[in-house]
Amino acid sequence: MKDHAAFRALAVAVPELLLPRQDIDLSRWAVIACDQYTQDRGYWESAAKRAGDSPSMLGMILPEVYLEDGGEDRKERLRSIRETMRKNLDTGVFAPPVRGLVYLERTTAYGRVRKGLVAAVDLEAYDWKPDSQALIRATEATIVDRIPPRMEIRRGAPLESPHIMLLANDSEGLLVEAAGERVRSQPPLYRTKLEPDAGSVTGWLISEDEDLKAAAAALEALAVRGTSPRGDRFLFAVGDGNHSLATAKAVWEEFKEERREDFASGRLDPENHSARFALVEIVNLYDRGLTFEPIHRVLFGASAGDVAAFIRERLGGDLLDAASPEQLEERVLSRESTRFGFVSPEGLSVLDSPDAALAVSRLQPALDDYLALHPGVTIDYIHGSEEVFRLGAKPGTLAILLPPVEKDSFFSTIASGGPLPRKSFSMGEASEKRYYLECRKLFG
Repeated sequence: MKDHAAFRALAVAVPELLLPRQDIDLSRWAVIACDQYTQDRGYWESAAKRAGDSPSMLGMILPEVYLEDGGEDRKERLRSIRETMRKNLDTGVFAPPVRGLVYLERTTAYGRVRKGLVAAVDLEAYDWKPDSQALIRATEATIVDRIPPRMEIRRGAPLESPHIMLLANDSEGLLVEAAGERVRSQPPLYRTKLEPDAGSVTGWLISEDEDLKAAAAALEALAVRGTSPRGDRFLFAVGDGNHSLATAKAVWEEFKEERREDFASGRLDPENHSARFALVEIVNLYDRGLTFEPIHRVLFGASAGDVAAFIRERLGGDLLDAASPEQLEERVLSRESTRFGFVSPEGLSVLDSPDAALAVSRLQPALDDYLALHPGVTIDYIHGSEEVFRLGAKPGTLAILLPPVEKDSFFSTIASGGPLPRKSFSMGEASEKRYYLECRKLFG
């Protein structure tokens, strides 16, 4: 992966991308990020029906709803993923590769347009640890136990496709938006509707020298602005897919150790090996089409009354009944104070908390304490208020609706205090997440 020095100095590389042949239906090829709809197997069963016998990314990913499946089921899924990747490479599913960045515009089902830039990033410049001063940093705490199962998928995989989204602190639109201005008058590289009812996406290839030089100059300007008094640079924050990026890093570190003699002898190139990099989409934090949504909590096997009382004791405030889902959501969404909504078969209630600090930074430690005291209770993290009310109606379940997330001072907060608690926020609603579409060769 040999690139201009200006890119490599900033941990960015121009990838060689693989896209399906023009006769393949991209609306059936593209599939939403694997970490969505983790409690909805029906969604993924419907996705398989939509894909049918057409080539699809669905055959090359493992939706996290199946991640906890053990034994032969998981072995078979992993075997099938590898087989599908090799088959697609060997049977001409892909068009000839193209080298470049991709500027894209994603129109969501909510009418928002989010702009992005597909690139590869150097995993040597990424660190998820809380005290990191790396060029690329995590925004949320990384759950180490979640990395090994994901390593099984990436380890030795012939292909990768990105759902990782990196945030750039770019109030002037120097990088992504400026790249779009340079290329969007040209014919697009791809354009497709996204199923089911998730909007559409259009991508333009950025491959001309002048356009790449302009992108490199913008990256340098952002890096200069992201330089602290200590001298460390903070260029990108991981918005989505932190565990996927942490997995890519872990696989690269493992591969380096296993093949250190090959790297030392020159049989493998440590500077340009494909496993050293990961495909990502770079998004401007200030993009008007980018919304920050809270990630809600759902507890299984819990007494709703006990949990609500426990959290009230820890956080303080008043616990009030809500007359309807609409009233509960309206109260939680209000920016007048910090409120949490509790949804269960036992009823609806709202905790009005007196502390104005970032809501999830206080709630998650309280939930962790409750879970430690009640080992039979499990937790999941869900997107969208509809899922809160759907899951909260099930017996033995408590769903917690969190208030909106503010993105002002986002970078400075992470730079000074490290990552936020795990699953603190989501960039957009579930259906607005990145869809797998572009691929890159990973291991031979």
